[in-house]
Amino acid sequence: MAATAWKRVLVPFGKTDLAVRVPPQTETLAMDSTAPLPEIRAAVERNLNQPIGTPALDKIIAGKGSPNRMKVALVVSDITRPVPYRGESGILIPLLTYLEACGVPRSGIRIIVATGMHRPSTAEERLQMMGPEIVRAYAIEDHDGENPLGLRLVGRTQAGTPVSINRTFLDADLKICTGLVESHFMAGFSGGRKSVCPGLVDRSTLQRFHGPLFLDNAKAENLVLKGNPCHEEALQIAGMAGVDFILNVTVNEKYETTGVYGGDMVEAHLKACEQVRRAVSIPIDHPFDIILTHGGYAGLNHYQTAKAACAALDALKKGGTLIIAGCHGDQDPVGSDEYATLLHLLKLQGPDRYVEILKSPTWQFTKDQWEPQMWGKVLRKVGEGGIIYCCPQIPEGDFCRIPGRSGYDFLKGRRQETSEGLTRSMLRNALKSVHGEFVKRRGAEPTVAFLRDGPYGIPVRRRSA
Repeated sequence: MAATAWKRVLVPFGKTDLAVRVPPQTETLAMDSTAPLPEIRAAVERNLNQPIGTPALDKIIAGKGSPNRMKVALVVSDITRPVPYRGESGILIPLLTYLEACGVPRSGIRIIVATGMHRPSTAEERLQMMGPEIVRAYAIEDHDGENPLGLRLVGRTQAGTPVSINRTFLDADLKICTGLVESHFMAGFSGGRKSVCPGLVDRSTLQRFHGPLFLDNAKAENLVLKGNPCHEEALQIAGMAGVDFILNVTVNEKYETTGVYGGDMVEAHLKACEQVRRAVSIPIDHPFDIILTHGGYAGLNHYQTAKAACAALDALKKGGTLIIAGCHGDQDPVGSDEYATLLHLLKLQGPDRYVEILKSPTWQFTKDQWEPQMWGKVLRKVGEGGIIYCCPQIPEGDFCRIPGRSGYDFLKGRRQETSEGLTRSMLRNALKSVHGEFVKRRGAEPTVAFLRDGPYGIPVRRRSA
């Protein structure tokens, strides 16, 4: 079939969309649209006064003594999460206004960016996340999981994990965690307890949470909480931290706020998870030979784009092809030096040997080792030739260290185009090539799907009656 008869889809790429032609039989898999909240500030205030599973926040504050001498730790996510913090339509201004109306002085409030093992936030990112009025008026610090002076050992989990947590958070009189609840390819759902673990813990605490045994568990996947070792470990650790209140949100495919969930760390989070499960599940009847997807907002670099690859797995046939569009605006478009080294190790050794290396008693835990393990799940299903990664922000020479095939391999002629133009050419030519190879080999048209929402929509196989 001539490619000129193919239809057009719009692939999200940063702040724009790429018009890409796909085979006419391509199914677009998308979440049902969820309407945004008309009044976010009113929803936040309602959740502070009528929270889920806990007294109103002003009652919690009153029960802790004099507000004017109170130390408040307010935890926020880093730039990798599209949490609506900023401005009058965000959740921070009404929350901070409420705290001050309860008698808590600004000087008593410290905002902690829950970086986990991510790099520190930049000044520009803080402005982008929270806005200048908050950045100027409040003390803000990044969690540092490798600074022992900023951590305190609080005990061990049932699994035997030693737990050290951010000292500023532990020393606060009032502990509030904020964040986004969305599907998570390892912990089932983000938000809730994840503000603390991995957000505020140290490297040794993460050795088990991000370790090979937990990640190889079949329950450590999107939309699963019951029996998920990552969820259960994080829940225990957050309980040890003594979280007083959470304020979590859900968003739609346009990153508009669709729900606000305030209150008890467990009960409010579960309510949000129920909403997310309904919103993001995409029923499918069969897996596909070829899937086109993208990194979404979270896909700031190759490290974060593992979420999109894993989200597609249940919709992809064994030995199929996954074509990924990546728009990587991060200062490290691949990821940290540690991650790039571990990714190369995965490419050289393959997913099974890579995990065996991580399990070796002589292996020294490395903070980013878990993400290549997640890419290994993709490699097990489709092999090296089954991943085509299209991202012009990653230099062509760096792809020798990255599993799969490079979008550069499908470019022809001159390459003096914009990032958008290069990526469009990569995607178009990769689709043509894979489609043609399939028809030549099988004598039939491949089944093709486009995951419009990237890592956020989760294909779920319908159960037979």
